[in-house]
Amino acid sequence: MGGAPAMRKPLFDFTDPDAATAWRAIDDRVMGGISRSAMRHAPAGHAVFEGTVSLERNGGFASVRSSPGERGLAGAQACLIEVRGDNKRFKLSLLTDDGFDSLNHQASFTPQGTDWQTVHLPLADFRASFRGREVTGAPPLAPANIRQVGLMIAARQAGSFELHIRRICLI
Repeated sequence: MGGAPAMRKPLFDFTDPDAATAWRAIDDRVMGGISRSAMRHAPAGHAVFEGTVSLERNGGFASVRSSPGERGLAGAQACLIEVRGDNKRFKLSLLTDDGFDSLNHQASFTPQGTDWQTVHLPLADFRASFRGREVTGAPPLAPANIRQVGLMIAARQAGSFELHIRRICLI
């Protein structure tokens, strides 16, 4: 069939060992909790978002976020993330500014089983959030303006976790 080729913008290709170094942990320690996480490159050629979520001291989430950069794609309709996990629920966050504590747009996903899979997250399903609470009336995500990308585990899922990631891209 004819037509224009699909737009695709790689946000992160974790087969590159340096891609994981652009990410930093932002855990519930910012609120007094004791959860811990990190993003590292695995020798098998992908990144691993891993750590431990603790509910002690009003905690309950662990997250990592990329450094700011030109990551947007005008007209993008979805985000694809190639992952395998431990059947826990994660959130992908997209931010349109360079701030540390700012509005972000989140969509949840749960990798099933231990095989690699590509999760398709329509941008229309991303919900505006600030400090873990949904923000009603916020403007929709503007895909051309994406500056930061984040991963989070929350929802009172205490214990250790591992999410393996090969790629994140916009389409």
